[in-house]
Amino acid sequence: MEVKKPENIDEYIGGFPNEVQEILEKVRMTIQNAAPDAKEKISYSMPAFEQNGIVVYFAAFKNHIGLYALPTGNEAFAPQLSKYKTGKGSIQFPFKNEIPYDLIAEIVKFRVKENLEKVKKK
Repeated sequence: MEVKKPENIDEYIGGFPNEVQEILEKVRMTIQNAAPDAKEKISYSMPAFEQNGIVVYFAAFKNHIGLYALPTGNEAFAPQLSKYKTGKGSIQFPFKNEIPYDLIAEIVKFRVKENLEKVKKK
């Protein structure tokens, strides 16, 4: 059986149970508010926001929300992220804990600024 890939973020979010949809929508709104000029898209089958390059990706999994702020986002916020499971460019926010929407907004603003600075250097 072939799984249909979502064509937009609404379709992506709609594929999850209601309680997860609520969290995903709040993450989406948090990103939109922090990066109002960023464009939504699906990339690597995940919701992504793009402004002068990818700002962040996010996704839902069985036990957590994943935020992908690329390595620079994780490095810049290492102290605040120390209590979460992280990878080179990934962060896991477990459903059993409060999702840190304010921290997500800070990371997004950092990534928007970083992307803008890269464009200015070109």
